[in-house]
Amino acid sequence: MSVGASSAPGAQAGEHAAHACDPNDLPDGLVVADEQGHVICYNAAAERITGVPVAEALGQRLEKALPLEDLEGRRWWQLTDPYGGLAIRTRQPERNLLLPGGREVLVSARYVRTGPTGPVRRVVVCLRDTEARRRTERSHAELIATVAHELRSPLTSVKGFTATLLAKWERFTDDQKRLMLETVDADADRVTRLIAELLDISRIDSGRLEVRRQPVDIGAAVGRHIQAYVAAGQTADRFLLRVEQPLPPLWADPDKIDQVLSNLLENAVRHGEGTVTIDVTPAASPREGEDIGTSVTVSDEGPGIPEESMNRVFTRFWRGSKRGGTGLGLYIVKGIVEAHGGVITVGRAPGGGAEFRFTLPVAAPAYLT
Repeated sequence: MSVGASSAPGAQAGEHAAHACDPNDLPDGLVVADEQGHVICYNAAAERITGVPVAEALGQRLEKALPLEDLEGRRWWQLTDPYGGLAIRTRQPERNLLLPGGREVLVSARYVRTGPTGPVRRVVVCLRDTEARRRTERSHAELIATVAHELRSPLTSVKGFTATLLAKWERFTDDQKRLMLETVDADADRVTRLIAELLDISRIDSGRLEVRRQPVDIGAAVGRHIQAYVAAGQTADRFLLRVEQPLPPLWADPDKIDQVLSNLLENAVRHGEGTVTIDVTPAASPREGEDIGTSVTVSDEGPGIPEESMNRVFTRFWRGSKRGGTGLGLYIVKGIVEAHGGVITVGRAPGGGAEFRFTLPVAAPAYLT
């Protein structure tokens, strides 16, 4: 697909630039008009966004090839007048405009002048589809709604118990006071966990999740989690830990690996059934047979995850059941594993339940410098 045509005014300059950088490689729409206002560049993304074929747009006047209106129905190029407007103007900031038929697009423009106040030599227009922004806005709105819902319950409990204790302290026995304070303490922990999840999401989304690597005994880490569940009332035979030795050295962030293990084991205990099996094995290269990392597989014998949900497990707000939770845990787990350079997958266990497997690469101490 061509982005310029020799019959269009100024097309030779557009074709010359295309040799250095093909505008069709750009994800956003690019439209360039020359000093007479004729379109000399119209890339594939612009064709996709506007629905106007490249061959039809090239050589046309800018206002005809790209007939934009603002949200009040005013013709955009007449309103902004790039060729005859303020001589010091060099750009139009991004804003929502409408294509024929009412389709909304994000449009920004830059004016290339021959001098600080000289005539316009090129008008460069960037087009972006608004659907990606709408998806982001919906995700943010859903996150706010989820957080508000999850905060409401513990904060209502905290407020209710503290108000009751302050108003009627003398009426309660020490045992009653202790029970209410323990409930307040547990709800405060719940709020703290939610805030920690939100901070993790922010760092993952912005690429700022820090990994402080040090030697980790992954088998011992899993064992500590199992002991905690047994101390909390689970039977010891609910868990089966199998560690294949020798394991390659693992350099990772122990706190974040604990977070991954905690989430996967909690999911298996809460949503699965039967024995929760944890296999810790070396991850070998299929070509060379040498260890490339350590794999941890957590599986249960429950109903498993429906096939149609497999590709959504690691997305925000996915819940395997209606039994509470923010639906953020597995999204965070994936972010932590990938921050270590690892991968995580989900599938069906041999016993029919869910099977989560994450692999962390071998990282020597030199990796840390």
